[in-house]
Amino acid sequence: MSTFFDEMKKSFVDVPVVDSKIETTSFLDASASLVKLFDLLGSSAFVVVQKDMTGNIEKIRKKLLADPANASTLQDLILSEAGTKDKTATQGLLWLTRGLEFTCQAMVETVKNPQSEMTKTFTDAYGVTLSKYHGMLVKPVFKLAMKACPYRKDFFAKLGPDQEKVTKQLTAWLDALENIVKIIVDFFASGNYGKGL
Repeated sequence: MSTFFDEMKKSFVDVPVVDSKIETTSFLDASASLVKLFDLLGSSAFVVVQKDMTGNIEKIRKKLLADPANASTLQDLILSEAGTKDKTATQGLLWLTRGLEFTCQAMVETVKNPQSEMTKTFTDAYGVTLSKYHGMLVKPVFKLAMKACPYRKDFFAKLGPDQEKVTKQLTAWLDALENIVKIIVDFFASGNYGKGL
């Protein structure tokens, strides 16, 4: 019986990271697969999150297609835009990373706290990740989405029938995602590349 992770086009587990450089194409495919996770949450409230992440994936993909030589890794992509006025892909990556960080944090909290429902774990994760970047118009939209999380048991059932397999795959996926998010966040901080974005 296949699981949500079996059906992904690309998992974060399979994204090449060489010398702390993240391969752009695989990263984008894994990010697009993660966006589908919000379909399992089953609420139209998450459409905003999905659209935002998909829009940022497209900004990065456009840069990759236009300038593959300078965008083959995420770090090269950021550096290629660092001295220019057009930082569209860098901004897209910054916001996509924030979305990934939120998703990762929410899922880690969900796994670590089996007694907590997802409305709580997602709301807590939002509070420590995305909330600080959102203005007063956006916050209520996201808070509404968090309240629309399904019951934990229903969500995990959607991930796949074999819960032992799901747990193993989810843990590996989250470890890889956490590592990739940390590398990107640290790289942004190292050169203050997110300033003004």
